[in-house]
Amino acid sequence: MARYKGPVCRLCRREGTKLYLKSDRCYSQKCALERRAYAPGQHGQGRKKFSEYGIQLRAKQSVRRIYGVLERPFRNYFKEADRLKGITGENLLVLLERRLDNVVYRLGLASTRAEARQLVRHGHFQLNGHKMNIPSYLVMVGDEITVRSKSKDSVKFKDLNENTTIPEWLTSNIKELSGRVEAMPNRESITIPVDEQLIVELYSR
Repeated sequence: MARYKGPVCRLCRREGTKLYLKSDRCYSQKCALERRAYAPGQHGQGRKKFSEYGIQLRAKQSVRRIYGVLERPFRNYFKEADRLKGITGENLLVLLERRLDNVVYRLGLASTRAEARQLVRHGHFQLNGHKMNIPSYLVMVGDEITVRSKSKDSVKFKDLNENTTIPEWLTSNIKELSGRVEAMPNRESITIPVDEQLIVELYSR
């Protein structure tokens, strides 16, 4: 499975905003963006002047990197969002929020989406009582996500943060290492800092 393997702090610096890809480090003074608030590379400190296309591209890249999705599947999500009824940009974010790896992260069962994706791929979770190892699976209302009994003693699930803010469309039980999808996510519950209309404009060119 193709994925980005480089330093994730570099991605935040490239986008010029915190993408919160490294959990607690992003909230500390060790954050790379706090220490070097300019783009990486030889010309990173040069004058910034984005064109309209550049602004749209940065919005798309930010969302891609937040959810850890490569270009081809991201474009497929956009095509599906455009096919659905409603506002295309909002549909796109809702589809990304419904990914199983994102739901595991939102439930507080992983510290980052990347860690959640790895845990799902390694078969640590059950969906409605059945083993599920597909991070891109789109959850539905009523789905129950639980850590497999064989995995509950793993160090990955020790000392989870019980004070994680859970979105209103999910319910979580950290002690039981489980959660449930109570409703479909809506735009108000998606807190990532992006203007999704810029992505629609980019793909509409």
